[in-house]
Amino acid sequence: MRIKKKTLALLTAVASLAAGLTAVATAGAPSANAVPATIPLTITNNSGRGDAIYIYNLGTELSTGRQGWADAGGGFHPWPAGGNPPTPAPDASIAGPANGQSKTIQMPKFSGRIYFSYGQKLVFKLTTGGLVQPAVQNPSDPNRNILFSWSEYTLNDSGVWLNTTHVDMVSVPYSVGVRKGDGSTITTGKLKPGGLNNFYNALRGQPGGWANLIHNGPNGQPLRALAPLYGVETGALPASVMDDYVNRVWSKYSAQDLTVTPFSNQPNLKYFGRVSGGVMNFRNGSGQIVTSFQKPNASSIFGCHQLLDAPNDQVRGPISRTLCAGYNRSTLIVNPNQPDANNANFYKDVVTNHYSRKIHAQMVDGKAYGFAFDDVGAHEALVHDGNPQQAYVSLDTFN
Repeated sequence: MRIKKKTLALLTAVASLAAGLTAVATAGAPSANAVPATIPLTITNNSGRGDAIYIYNLGTELSTGRQGWADAGGGFHPWPAGGNPPTPAPDASIAGPANGQSKTIQMPKFSGRIYFSYGQKLVFKLTTGGLVQPAVQNPSDPNRNILFSWSEYTLNDSGVWLNTTHVDMVSVPYSVGVRKGDGSTITTGKLKPGGLNNFYNALRGQPGGWANLIHNGPNGQPLRALAPLYGVETGALPASVMDDYVNRVWSKYSAQDLTVTPFSNQPNLKYFGRVSGGVMNFRNGSGQIVTSFQKPNASSIFGCHQLLDAPNDQVRGPISRTLCAGYNRSTLIVNPNQPDANNANFYKDVVTNHYSRKIHAQMVDGKAYGFAFDDVGAHEALVHDGNPQQAYVSLDTFN
């Protein structure tokens, strides 16, 4: 099938919401210490590879809402107008560090992505709607055979939120960190020794088409594993891959309530879901129906969208995020109180998001963004500080 690419305006909004960055950042009060206009970001190349590294800092300038890119000094450059067909974007690349070396650039107050590619520059184009992001699930994408990945971040007056992400794909081993205002450093996102190969091997050994998520490069070696959403969209995974679990959930909650407590800081705010008339209706404590969900399919579950859409509101969105986490982790049947705080229950059903299960298993701290709302219960790979002194990205070994 032909897959449409997303513009930066849409994708940045989706990525930020998926990573939990914008929602958290806007909810936080401004830092007691003034966050400067830029903070240093040190990229260290521990990859063990001889490839040239190219860095890109792309996103939304928070003070104006303009889309663009930042140079090594943190200076903002808005994208020029694009065209139809798309026109080449300006070269926004920054020469990265050689193996065993580091390079420090400046991060401005952005919500966006830091891309890093190995051996080749990425191809970016501009449409009338904005920047076209790489969409390597599309076989005709010019970046399809380039090894690359990205980190997502928001830096604003309340501090920095910086994460690793596997919401779209697993490809390059990397980790992130931040030096906090108190001088301590926190890190996350590091794979266990051999973790990337172990992940690929685990996918190969998983029946049901999961091995089809792996995309090999021209040399026959894996470049990446695409997330299961793209597997369903491209036919690599069967569209029915989650049906058995969904059917069992639907049956269970036709006879009893599913209780959702969407906010950890509001334990008395609960919603009660019951399947009736082909939909799952959620009622508040007064018995009023506040939102309803159709029976979700695999695309809705893996993408946390469509039939599990999560608007940025205080009712449907938080309930949907919780449901999405429960379906991906397969905890809805074993625990009628969601979200499930016990990660020992995660991914235990034979029908589950095996991609997310396997990448979590290979992380040193067990945390990863294996799907869009993996931040439900704080199981995501995210660092944050309200008074950041420095940020870090480590390009880690492929061994």
